[in-house]
Amino acid sequence: MTDAQPPEDQADWVFPFEKHLHAIAPGLHDAQSAWLASIDSLRAPDRKTHELIRMVCTVILRNPQGIQRHAMLAAEVGATWEEIAGAVLLTEPGFGILLALEALPHARKGWHAGQDQPAETE
Repeated sequence: MTDAQPPEDQADWVFPFEKHLHAIAPGLHDAQSAWLASIDSLRAPDRKTHELIRMVCTVILRNPQGIQRHAMLAAEVGATWEEIAGAVLLTEPGFGILLALEALPHARKGWHAGQDQPAETE
């Protein structure tokens, strides 16, 4: 470990599972991080569309943390609440209204975080 890197237990992990994956298989964790960085480097679609697509995928997977994260990242690159909510609602025909409705509060919280605004009480 170099002085530039915090100890493993103090490292900032983007996803909660990363600490555990890194502890068990650091090489796999590094490879996954590199793979995700490669996906993030795609030049098309544009970054906002990229984050909206990834958010919709997390809606389908029923991953509240992913919904919030990708809504936040989409907001950071200019997505409006209408664009985020509309993308979530596009999951309804294929996956049901309940899935979309469950996702909306997480998307709203992420959008507010991306706007640097306090989240509304739902």
